[in-house]
Amino acid sequence: MRKYISIFFSLFFLNSYSFAAEKKTAAAVSATAATETALFAGGCFWCMVGPFQKLNGVIKVESGYTGGHTLNPTYEDVSKKETGHRESVQVIFDPKKITYDELMNVYWKNIDPVDSAGQFCDKGNQYKSAIYYTTDEQKKIAETSKEKLAKSGVLQKPIVTEIIAAQKFYAAEEYHQDYYKKNPIRYKYYRNGCGRDKRLEELWGKSAEH
Repeated sequence: MRKYISIFFSLFFLNSYSFAAEKKTAAAVSATAATETALFAGGCFWCMVGPFQKLNGVIKVESGYTGGHTLNPTYEDVSKKETGHRESVQVIFDPKKITYDELMNVYWKNIDPVDSAGQFCDKGNQYKSAIYYTTDEQKKIAETSKEKLAKSGVLQKPIVTEIIAAQKFYAAEEYHQDYYKKNPIRYKYYRNGCGRDKRLEELWGKSAEH
């Protein structure tokens, strides 16, 4: 009798564990499916992380490279201007808490949309601004946002920021991730020396997102 009771309880706990594991896995899949990915190029990626990280609904922001024609590019490769990649940030967000349109508004306020040579003191293709859409809906929102900004009269020149279908994103080296947190003094020195905040204030006034 004890043998059968032991077998019964063993099967009961095994089934309970399996059910709990399946439930946990399902929850994880559901959580992943509930997020979206946005890709933005706005010049030096060090400066594009913070503005998105502080937003409610943004889960993760990662510096990296995208838009090029080589595999697994390094910072040195991209700096040589031969890979076609641009410094960019990948933003993982919860669309129930923050919309793609809201991310677009933050993006504009952190770049110079009329600079065709790069961004601020950094020039070259790897620093040019671009919006890489990951869905047709994102493309539509980005195009509408760009058109609205162009018609607003806020900018004195045509917007040159491109809207491009997303390509593979390659995460940058670890020392580039959260650079503004790891090296606050060097970061501020670079940002100030590059004239980024000064130019942003010229473009956007007090609404500049820096």
